[in-house]
Amino acid sequence: MNSNVTVLSYNESLLRKSDVDLLKGPHWLNDTIISFYFEYLETECFKDNNSFVFVSPEVTQCIKISPQRELRIFLDPLIKEKNAKFIFFALNDNEQTEYSGGNHWSLLAYSHPEKTMFHYDSSRGSNECQAMDLAEKVLKYLNLPIEGRYEEAATLQQNNGYDCGIHVLCNTEQLASYANHYGKLSGCPKVTAEHVQNKRWEILDIIEKLRKSHR
Repeated sequence: MNSNVTVLSYNESLLRKSDVDLLKGPHWLNDTIISFYFEYLETECFKDNNSFVFVSPEVTQCIKISPQRELRIFLDPLIKEKNAKFIFFALNDNEQTEYSGGNHWSLLAYSHPEKTMFHYDSSRGSNECQAMDLAEKVLKYLNLPIEGRYEEAATLQQNNGYDCGIHVLCNTEQLASYANHYGKLSGCPKVTAEHVQNKRWEILDIIEKLRKSHR
């Protein structure tokens, strides 16, 4: 089958065979798969909770590279207009402005009840500078200082060079579920290695079910 063949059109996401194939082997996940799953979480898993915002890698990258004065263009519709309480940013270490890429994913999550940015990095230290820079920009937008408002959270560490994106998706889902019950992010248990190991096939099952329902 041609790698450019469309497998699923889901709201704003368009998955091609080449995207879906990344889930089938020991491959690094791209922006498209992460954006799709963030959208799935928002429109399916947590559709009844409007306090969650799942920011796609593309929008996160725009926020990263934009000057502070322009952040409201991206963040006002996501935060102020939705009255968001928890915001999840899929963060990449890509420094380029012209195209997607990078080598590592991590998760930056803001908790309004705790007025704190939490960073979950499955390869501790790899994205710390990126996360602190983005956290400072978003906190400044929220009129909050970064001092005392940023925390490198404990999280399961990956044992290979390609599962960082899977860790981001597992962490995001678990944190959102925890916040849905407890109204905070601190205290959320770490995801398990089994959860990470099974996630690729779980997402493939979701894609197949959605594909059948959209025929």
